[in-house]
Amino acid sequence: MEYRLLGGSDLNVSAICLGTMTFGQQNDAAEAHSQLDLAFERGINFIDTAEMYPVPPRAETVNRTETIVGNWLKHRSRDTVILATKVSGPNRNMAWIRGGPKALDRDNIRTAIEGSLERLQTDYVDLYQLHWPERNVPMFGKYQFDPGQETEAVPIRAQLEALAELVREGKVRYVGLSNEHPWGVMEFLRLAGAHGLPRVVSIQNPYNLINRVFETGLAEIAYREQLGLLAYSPLAFGHLSGKYQSDPAAAGRVTLFKGFAQRYEKPNVQPAVAAYADLARRHGLTPTELALSFVYRRWFVASTLIGATGMAQLTENLEAWEKPLTAAVLAEIEELHLRYTNPAP
Repeated sequence: MEYRLLGGSDLNVSAICLGTMTFGQQNDAAEAHSQLDLAFERGINFIDTAEMYPVPPRAETVNRTETIVGNWLKHRSRDTVILATKVSGPNRNMAWIRGGPKALDRDNIRTAIEGSLERLQTDYVDLYQLHWPERNVPMFGKYQFDPGQETEAVPIRAQLEALAELVREGKVRYVGLSNEHPWGVMEFLRLAGAHGLPRVVSIQNPYNLINRVFETGLAEIAYREQLGLLAYSPLAFGHLSGKYQSDPAAAGRVTLFKGFAQRYEKPNVQPAVAAYADLARRHGLTPTELALSFVYRRWFVASTLIGATGMAQLTENLEAWEKPLTAAVLAEIEELHLRYTNPAP
């Protein structure tokens, strides 16, 4: 396993991070702990979770994931694990999380971290992320900014000041963003520099063969400002594994939770997926190996979040690390990218 410094932090994270959003919904505690054990045996030292997990979010299951991770974490030496979690923002109609949540203000952020620390059975998290912006931005399959949707939002400076308190208290080591856009990233950086507040070290955004939007505006920011991308959904909700091409009814989040991932229901998604799957097979790779190996070694990716519902799937995801892509394969990927440019933004 390769290890990389996360942005401008001193967190030396594995190039693969174990995502946990299936724990407590598609995976029970025993299955989840087996996945965690295997991942750490293979050199992964980085776990990502969130207070709202598992996904899809429901009142009946909220917080289960952190509880499962915490029960596993208490049996390990804390300093061997780099642990990331997230605070949920408003505007997602999840009234079961902190009564709303109504804002990313000081009270909500503080309540959220206290709950996460209790469930995770630890005194601190290494990386604390704002799960999505509070302000009006297109998210989760929407791609056009609409000024008509503007509402009041907690100022970014106030969000940073709340996070700064947690850093000073030792509850949080570093802070990061998730599902963020270029203006937001630069504003967080500007205000941190102007007011001596914590500087974000990472951005957790979707990135895969059919959604390379990060490259357009955020890759340059990542380079110039020392930020690491934590790439989530590298298999595009399982589409890039090719399993839905051969069996549209195959078991997975797409069939279990219909309508949940709207970005993958756009017109050019299936033709692009088929083209990448064909490319993989022509070069002796599985579609999964092609998709993951591509993301694993992009220069701006600090770590790639993988998730699995079974041990065989997790093993394939891990072993894809051993299949770096040749220059010829990468050139063909670029040809397909020009034909099917970001069909799932």
